[in-house]
Amino acid sequence: MPDITIPQRPTRRFLPENFTISTWDALKPYFDTLQAKPLDSAEDLRQWFKDRSELEAVVSEDLAWRYIRMTCYTENETYRHAYQEFIEQIQPRMAPVSDQLNKKAAASPFLDVLANEEGYDILIRTLKKEIELFRDENVPLYTEIATETQKYAQISGAMTIQWEGAEITLPQASVLLMSTDRKKREEVYRKVSERRLQDKEALDELFTRLVKLRHEVSLNAGFSNYRDYMFKSLGRFDYTPKDCFDFHEAIQGEVVQLLNEFALERKRALGVDALRPWDKAVDAEGRDALKPFENGTELTEKTIEAFRRLDPFLGQCLEIMRSMGHLDLESRKGKAPGGYNYPLAEIGVPFIFMNATSTLRDMVTIMHEGGHAIHNFLTRDLELNDFKSTPSEVAELASMSMELISMDHWDIFFPDADALKRAKREHLEDIIETLPWVATIDRFQHWLYEHANHTHEERKRCWNKIVDEFSDTATDWRGLETAKDYLWQKQLHLYEVPFYYIEYGMAQLGAIAVWRNFRKNPAKGLEGYQRALKLGYMRPIPEIYAAAGIKFDFSRAYIRELMDFVKAELAKI
Repeated sequence: MPDITIPQRPTRRFLPENFTISTWDALKPYFDTLQAKPLDSAEDLRQWFKDRSELEAVVSEDLAWRYIRMTCYTENETYRHAYQEFIEQIQPRMAPVSDQLNKKAAASPFLDVLANEEGYDILIRTLKKEIELFRDENVPLYTEIATETQKYAQISGAMTIQWEGAEITLPQASVLLMSTDRKKREEVYRKVSERRLQDKEALDELFTRLVKLRHEVSLNAGFSNYRDYMFKSLGRFDYTPKDCFDFHEAIQGEVVQLLNEFALERKRALGVDALRPWDKAVDAEGRDALKPFENGTELTEKTIEAFRRLDPFLGQCLEIMRSMGHLDLESRKGKAPGGYNYPLAEIGVPFIFMNATSTLRDMVTIMHEGGHAIHNFLTRDLELNDFKSTPSEVAELASMSMELISMDHWDIFFPDADALKRAKREHLEDIIETLPWVATIDRFQHWLYEHANHTHEERKRCWNKIVDEFSDTATDWRGLETAKDYLWQKQLHLYEVPFYYIEYGMAQLGAIAVWRNFRKNPAKGLEGYQRALKLGYMRPIPEIYAAAGIKFDFSRAYIRELMDFVKAELAKI
């Protein structure tokens, strides 16, 4: 193993080196210092932003570790309490003070000087947006929302089934849906479905409470619905709800037909009278499921090697994370669902969390989260924390592009040539299947919050109407109608990060374009990818995409062009 230099936390210049966050009373004096500090020149204001950035990085990293530990061990009361303490005791007190600091900066006569400097124009635009949105009466509502949201991880993390005398998690059960034994697949599918449905009322009620609270937040801020509030809150300066609706229609017109082709071909290859939901993950030619790794250790080692082959720097980034213990990859009971890369704002070395078993999807997930991690490393030395806080449309470009440009090195996981071809084909087909699902979830969210007072029955009808518009027509759901009614409940974004989903679709299109550039010229394509990521959030989204040599475009014509490219690549495999 090569020698790895572990990054050190930057020297603090505003906070004491040994300061750790315990209570709001211990933290408040540093906010008070910022509030009282005179701003008599542009240089004073610049230094003030640096001091504030240091403080916010320390606070952000403290919250990050509380969240990481809570999701890694949802049954640990100490970790749960520590996270909840921050949400209930620190965050609500910090919010109005942050608003006061925003107003102090906005009132400075020297703000216009900094607004002419790269990065500061974006920061100031965001700062003014936050001033516009802040309401004192929303602070307790956000505390309540955060507390309610935490319940989703607890409910989902506790879901297991019994299989052959053992208790297994739902991610572990999903591997069994790749079995070539159809009866086994059906039994597993029904067990998983029944387990999810045990909590359907609890999850329905939880979601209803969240919708109600979020709607109240939007009304307090002067918006007619939470969708419009969130577009402002997420800083969607570069596109509108109409652009999202255009995206939905383009996906429906250009991609859903491909889903039907895939589904009908799968039905034919399997030789079944009816294509059932448990037939969707198995290899259509009856081969055993691909198994790119045995355990988390092997997954880590192979991923580092794949990244190293792309660029030694990329491999070193993941090597550093492993050395620091910033990887928790394997599924286990009591672990929250899903996967994430959590930036650690002060040290600059992120943490990757996921629920790996042994599947191709797990391998793709580490490539995805690894792309996020590389993004964090590439922005680590930017001057301000705000410069590193990229919008999701850019963050997901980093991760989804890595899934594709890493494919040239998947032979590390699949030394057998046929298995390698199969892995690439399955992933490209999965991309095509993902785009309609993104459109489904996004269109559903628009409806949910435009009709905030909807009933459970109206929600169910709307879900089925939308899911049918973006699904293949070959899958037979007879006898499984209730399971279909509640498929949306497994999408944690709906509960935890509302309206954070369309970004996956936009970034997926961008990632295909990055890959197309990489296909033409690997060195130039990789250089453009890294050049874009290094910008952090110091340019508007379209300019960051342009730095990668691609377009920020989700028109029907562009989607058709990119789908034609993917189909051509599939034909080569």
